[in-house]
Amino acid sequence: MSGSTTQRPGDAPATGDEAQQPTTIGSYTVAIARALEASGVDSKRILASVGIPQGLSADPMIRLPATTMTRLFQACVDVTNNPYFGLIVSRHLHLTHLHALGYALAASGTLMDFCRRLERYFRLASQVATISVSESTDEVSLRFEHRVPLSSETEDAFFGFLVRTMRLIDTQAFNPLRVEMRRPMPHEGAEPYETLFRSPVVFSQDYGLLVFDKADMVRQLSGSCPELAQVNDNIIISYLARLDKNDVITGVTQKIIEFLPDGDCTRDKVASALCMSPTKLQLKLSQRGTSFQQLLDDTRKELACSYLSQASRPVTEITFLLGFSDTSNFTRAFKRWTGLSPTDYRQQG
Repeated sequence: MSGSTTQRPGDAPATGDEAQQPTTIGSYTVAIARALEASGVDSKRILASVGIPQGLSADPMIRLPATTMTRLFQACVDVTNNPYFGLIVSRHLHLTHLHALGYALAASGTLMDFCRRLERYFRLASQVATISVSESTDEVSLRFEHRVPLSSETEDAFFGFLVRTMRLIDTQAFNPLRVEMRRPMPHEGAEPYETLFRSPVVFSQDYGLLVFDKADMVRQLSGSCPELAQVNDNIIISYLARLDKNDVITGVTQKIIEFLPDGDCTRDKVASALCMSPTKLQLKLSQRGTSFQQLLDDTRKELACSYLSQASRPVTEITFLLGFSDTSNFTRAFKRWTGLSPTDYRQQG
């Protein structure tokens, strides 16, 4: 990038390969700076050496290219001579550094909700990996597939942050069943990882994996706040639409959420808002393996489940928030989605 490694949509385009790189939210460097200071190192000097200004805000539109983060972590390891520097960073990463995603994660109803939210919206925090959640009878797995080569410290910092955060919002006794990391084991050994995760840790795997006891993941969290989670989910989607301007699914989803309460959420209206014809919109969605009706149904279902978890919202209000003309239409649609009536779903929760 010419003159700077920070990138904000709307700025002059980056130069060279960095313009095409996945990016990470700039506020991540706040935690790195604090880890440097805690290690007795002048963080301003190290950040400046790789072209990063001190104290980037948590604005998710301020981004850093993946290669910049790799250079920064390499400089940090060199200056601290600490192969476990990424684990130090995990102590200083806070949910607030992830903007709306952090607040939504903190307000999740269960750790399973936490993981599903991370799966859906992780790219607001970083585009360098994709996250997927899978579950069996007894276990829940959180899998990390790298999209680009990453420093070992990036993996260390994020895995450590996740487990520390889960303990913060659940209980300090919470532990994963096992941890698998893509990074090689440091020559100095695995003890700091085993101490942090309090579980077996395997290195040099094809992808990162955190495996949890399912019973821990479905336990209700004391800080659960469905209303706050929903508000921040909507904020996340609006930011993703700005970040992923070429992602038609994100753009359509944002417009569906915007138009639903008016009761006038049609393919034609959404296409017009996205400055394209209905035919072009349908073609773009078809190329992504979906359709406007499918996205409308998926978005309505997700919002409906979220709204029904908010005890203060009556079903009649939810009906109109989702753009249905009456509760009977909403009830029929919800039964088609979940097999339950809205009332039964709320009581089951």
